[in-house]
Amino acid sequence: MKKKLFLLLLALYAFTIHAQQTYFPDADWQTKKPEELKMNKVWLDSAVSFAMKNENKVERDLRIANMKSYSREPGYKMIGPMKERGGPAGLVIKNGYIVAQWGDVSRVDMTFSVTKSYLSTVAGLAVDNGLIKNVHDKVGQYVWGELFEGPHNSKVTWDHLLTQSSDWSGSLFGLEDWADRPPREGTIDDWKNRKLLEPGTNYEYNDVRVNLLAYSLLQVWRKPLPVVFKEKIMDPIGASTTWRWFGYENSFVTMDGLTVQSVSGGGHHGGGIFINTLDHARFGLLFLRNGKWKNQQLLSEKWINAAIQPSTANKNYGYLWWINTEQGWKGISAIVYYAAGYGGNYIIVDKEHDLVVVTRWMDDSKIAEMLSLVIKSIEEK
Repeated sequence: MKKKLFLLLLALYAFTIHAQQTYFPDADWQTKKPEELKMNKVWLDSAVSFAMKNENKVERDLRIANMKSYSREPGYKMIGPMKERGGPAGLVIKNGYIVAQWGDVSRVDMTFSVTKSYLSTVAGLAVDNGLIKNVHDKVGQYVWGELFEGPHNSKVTWDHLLTQSSDWSGSLFGLEDWADRPPREGTIDDWKNRKLLEPGTNYEYNDVRVNLLAYSLLQVWRKPLPVVFKEKIMDPIGASTTWRWFGYENSFVTMDGLTVQSVSGGGHHGGGIFINTLDHARFGLLFLRNGKWKNQQLLSEKWINAAIQPSTANKNYGYLWWINTEQGWKGISAIVYYAAGYGGNYIIVDKEHDLVVVTRWMDDSKIAEMLSLVIKSIEEK
């Protein structure tokens, strides 16, 4: 009996020590010198210098950037807010502490498709709260109207929308699914009359369908998604009050007698989340800590594990999170996962090294090289 009591007290002591060692930032985020965390300062400084020297070449005026990038899309237009971007900025978070930063980390900027990983989290909250019983349920069981009617669209599940494999066909807020990143070959008639693929079998990056997920989640929560996200995630993790989540000028809908905006999952047509680098890092740290913040489990570990599993249609993609499964980032672990947005916006989570790295406006082709330098600073002390 004494031995059992001793072992219990030992386990309790170990748990207490571990809890004390797990740092979470309050309003002021503590910084540590690399050497305090047994990191190599030379390699870390090299990573920061590399990030600053490799700015993304996308125009500072993001309206021009969008018009250039999506000029092939029939009838392309910007119907959500846009903002001129800042310069390169970023953070390296090790063991929860800031060990390196560059640029203006307090500046609020567009973040484009990083928004998708935030939207995925709202879906996770709906599952955790029992509003969505199962991700393999058909969305039409939850959402009224014609969007999920017909022989094809009626098959679409939450899983299909979250993995971008639904091949949903239709129009939402004046945007056609076929007009989003159309093929290089063919005509508009070909794109309109294409053969639809079985949901779940083919991955296709498509903002109209991601916006459909946002609209569907609005129907489930029955209140604006930014309000849900603020209450459930951003306030508890101590995020600033400066972030915003926008939809389109024509994406207002009536919900329980009130007019609310259905938000977008990126900045393809404007909108999406506008946020600073520090708030991105808090969100990344929440995932690094398996959905727990201090003594609160804000998002279930079960959901996070599900969100970062390779999907059937794309082994490098989970529930609106990218995974380095096939090591597209050479030399980086296959279990590293990240949120990614146009213009070099990333939130990278590396559990093996207790690491979160956030970049803004960095050359996409240089991300892996920069991350390798950060990892070297940990491994080559």
